Amino acid sequence: MDAGKKTAGKQFLYISDICPAVMKLLKSKILLSSTKHAPVIGEAVSTVWEFFVKYATLTYDSLRFGEIEDFPETSEPVWILGKQFSALTEKDEILADVTSRLWFTYRKNFQPIGGTGPTSDTGWGCMLRCGQMILGQALICRHLGRDWRWSPGQRQRAEYINILNAFIDKKDSYYSIHQIAQMGVGEGKSIGQWYGPNTVAQVLKKLAVFDSWSRLAVHVAMDNTVVIEEIKRLCMPWLDFDRGACAVSEEPQEMNGDLEGACALAEEEMALWKPLVLLIPLRLGLSDINEAYIEPLKQCFMMPQSLGVIGGKPNSAHYFIGFVGDELIYLDPHTTQPAVDPNEDGQFPDESYHCQHPPCRMHICELDPSIAAGFFCQTEDDFDDWCAQIRKVSNCRGLPMFELVDSQPSHLITADVLNLTPDFSDSDRLERFFDSEDEEFEILSL
Repeated sequence: MDAGKKTAGKQFLYISDICPAVMKLLKSKILLSSTKHAPVIGEAVSTVWEFFVKYATLTYDSLRFGEIEDFPETSEPVWILGKQFSALTEKDEILADVTSRLWFTYRKNFQPIGGTGPTSDTGWGCMLRCGQMILGQALICRHLGRDWRWSPGQRQRAEYINILNAFIDKKDSYYSIHQIAQMGVGEGKSIGQWYGPNTVAQVLKKLAVFDSWSRLAVHVAMDNTVVIEEIKRLCMPWLDFDRGACAVSEEPQEMNGDLEGACALAEEEMALWKPLVLLIPLRLGLSDINEAYIEPLKQCFMMPQSLGVIGGKPNSAHYFIGFVGDELIYLDPHTTQPAVDPNEDGQFPDESYHCQHPPCRMHICELDPSIAAGFFCQTEDDFDDWCAQIRKVSNCRGLPMFELVDSQPSHLITADVLNLTPDFSDSDRLERFFDSEDEEFEILSL
């Protein structure tokens, strides 16, 4: 190449020398780093391959699902986690909103899981990372609010740092890959095994018990049924529903594995509602999504309580945050980045925890039918409003994705309600039935 120069017997290639066609390919197939190692025009690299290695973050989507494109020029609204945008006039606002979501991806070179386990989750941790993203969004709403925006290169708020620290890849972080993987062993998943949406939801529910700062009530609705009374018992455990909605329980109740009750709460706390994270594992078809569920699924992204959906394709999980037309908008965890350690002052480089390019999109019909939808209700009024919206959606076209009932139907009484422990052989049999080795996702009901 004429513009190339030799230094000490080594020929260098300048970024400005790369032909426009190659640069177009790089922009469409490769996600160029926009942070620490952004390429500079005129900077020398020895080979095109060195350019790829130094500046490119290759994702599975860039290989299998086509180009990473900007939002289409369409008059159809863009919905992201309960917020509506215009693709024609608000592209900057859309990108700012997407960039402000926490983006958890594969990491490498972290502490061995369990002391002697893997030091990277590449190839097996995508659903675990999606679980981190949906819970991370709940913590953002809990502590910073839905309208909070991330500002790169600035000193961040203490609440934001606390949230990120809860997901750092270390064994003592509340929601680290270490904690999720090890807690999953109790759900029948060995470390390094793929999770389905239901499994990761159950694990997050167990881990949230230990997060006294966020004080979340995580409820996983099973059997395609959301029971209002169950949720209000969970979020207001100091109320005795058997004696009336306003009666205070005199005996401590066991909720989420902890003993809680009026005797353990300050008087002012008894009037509060524990912020709710509602996760609903669903199966919206057999091998493909039933088209009758498409409109109700879209409606979920339009609700202000929306935390999005975790799901994707077999062995390739994504975090879906919205839609435009018939395309789902999602964050892809299939990018391996180095593990990050906080600085001495607790701050740390956080650019790699935010997706700074247009998000991926896929047609809604490509979605694997096994998903888990998430919702966050900061207050009881938020939950009551969510229930009203769900009932309204159920009366619209399409099939309701799940049932909303006031109290537990008798045919759904579980071992937990009866305070019984199921026989291990039965539990193991059901796990094998619900979890296919051929697919990452789980059949929740037939």
